Amino acid sequence: MPFRTAFYSGFSTSRRFLHSSARRTSWLFRSVDSTVPTIYKARREPWIKPTMVLLGIMPIFTFALGTWQLKRLKWKINLIDELEQKLQAQPLSLPPFINLAVIPEFVFRRVLIKGTWDHAHTMLLLPRVREGVHGVHVVTPLIRQDGSTVLVDRGFVSREFISSVDSNPEEGEVEVLGMLRTSQPRNRFTPDNEPDQGKWYWTDVEKMAESAGGERAGVQPVFIEQIFEGHAGEAGTRLSKGLPVGRVPTVDLRNSHLSYVITWYALSGLTTFMFFRVLANKKKSPGRRLPRFG
Repeated sequence: MPFRTAFYSGFSTSRRFLHSSARRTSWLFRSVDSTVPTIYKARREPWIKPTMVLLGIMPIFTFALGTWQLKRLKWKINLIDELEQKLQAQPLSLPPFINLAVIPEFVFRRVLIKGTWDHAHTMLLLPRVREGVHGVHVVTPLIRQDGSTVLVDRGFVSREFISSVDSNPEEGEVEVLGMLRTSQPRNRFTPDNEPDQGKWYWTDVEKMAESAGGERAGVQPVFIEQIFEGHAGEAGTRLSKGLPVGRVPTVDLRNSHLSYVITWYALSGLTTFMFFRVLANKKKSPGRRLPRFG
């Protein structure tokens, strides 16, 4: 066979082989490439998601609560200042019959009254604590000769003298310096009062007045806390003898609004930081990463 004929014959065979191999290779890659996109485009994550909405609302909500508590703090401070001014004013002489509708306007106002004790209707407010000593408060109606009967919280008696509270009753007319108060709010942990046994766990002025005889006996639902102006030694002597010790003339309203203000504003600042931190992370990685195989 001549060289030229053999060369062209071999070249033609190689061409056919390469052509058929190229077709097979092209078919193979087309079958694989048909399932994979030529260009991968990351799917963008939506901005509005429950987490983002919550983080966006929380700073505004907590800031609003902090502002509201700040207003409450100012209101409570003004209220305490007003009550302190009332407490420093000269004592009032109560009229024979008291207009019950105006009593809330005179809360913490000092009053001076005279009368005789009605020991038969003495009530006990329990439990009470004074300087770490457990005991009760003694409430006794005071019969005024020129007017209605009112309820007087005579003060604290230690637990060991409860049974002998009225063993040596104070007879005759007495003069009492005290401050006007109203019923105390009851929480869910406070037990029910026991009027039949003379035991009261919270101050319910209306019910206490009824227990002392009510309107038919001339008892008005007016509650007065007796003030003790003596020194500590005198108070200790009275306690050792089982005699009631009145309260100190101070305004004892609870004011914890400042701690609430700090708490809510701190939460507002924290949630604001968290919101902008998540927002910054969203900008850095707007879509999902390409998954890796193998």
